[in-house]
Amino acid sequence: MVRRISRREFIRVCTGVTAGVGLLTALEPVIVDTLAQAAEGKPPVVWLQGASCSGCSLSLLNTVNPDIEKLLVEIISMKFHPALMASAGHQALHVLQETAAKYPGNFYLVVEGGVPAADGGAYCTVGEKHGKEVTFLEVLQEYGEKAAAVIAAGSCAAFGGIPGAAPNPTGTVGVWEVVKNAPVINIGCCPMHPDDFLGTLAYVLRYGEIPELDAYNRPKIFFPDIIHVGCPRCQYFSKGIFAENPGDEGCLAFVGCKGMVARARCHIRQWNDGTNWCIEAGVPCQACSEPAFPDECSPIYGRYRIGEQAK
Repeated sequence: MVRRISRREFIRVCTGVTAGVGLLTALEPVIVDTLAQAAEGKPPVVWLQGASCSGCSLSLLNTVNPDIEKLLVEIISMKFHPALMASAGHQALHVLQETAAKYPGNFYLVVEGGVPAADGGAYCTVGEKHGKEVTFLEVLQEYGEKAAAVIAAGSCAAFGGIPGAAPNPTGTVGVWEVVKNAPVINIGCCPMHPDDFLGTLAYVLRYGEIPELDAYNRPKIFFPDIIHVGCPRCQYFSKGIFAENPGDEGCLAFVGCKGMVARARCHIRQWNDGTNWCIEAGVPCQACSEPAFPDECSPIYGRYRIGEQAK
């Protein structure tokens, strides 16, 4: 039997897990129990894809604790996912409509990718209805208002990301700029970390409320502080030792590291089941968790001094 866990305990595990131990490794019994039992069965999940590269879907497929097979088959009911479902065309859209009608206010909408809003959303369509193209913008506006909560998965969905970079002719924006009548939770990073997504979903289901969010609607338990604070190269910064090239010994600030403005826990959880992360691989943090990514975080490897704009 899995022991119940309080909000305080949940947050302590999320914020206090040590390097080398994945968040969901520590919380797996709680995650599995929550997702399996909340809402008397399998909570319906609708996953929409807009302007994106599908990288956040791939990141979720790489989840380990619980593994993706258990997640999709035993824990949640993924009613709609363009990349995973067998149906297509009008049959797929029928599933979307049926889910929203059957579970009004009780399904969870996950959005991957930015929202092209220019020219009525004409630059991203998801199918046809009555012989007319259905835009991603229309679908999001309709079903976002009917969801219990909306999770913007990854920087593109949260803030526009790369599809919304200048000059942005498609007018791509983040989900929270479109959906106004339902709570929107932004899960930053490019791609999103599966721990952040599943941890957020588990919190919402277990406690029936939205976790505390920061000014950019990111869960504070997963985006608590800037990466620089816990960076293993921080010791070089304090000693004034700076790398001249990516991969060199020293702080990577002069070769473009944005860890001083990026809120994330990449240095603690790392990626691909704790295998590695950007700075450990010798390359600078790109601040992909931030609304400013990528425009104000470029050039990626541009040399600059702290407090000065990258040249």
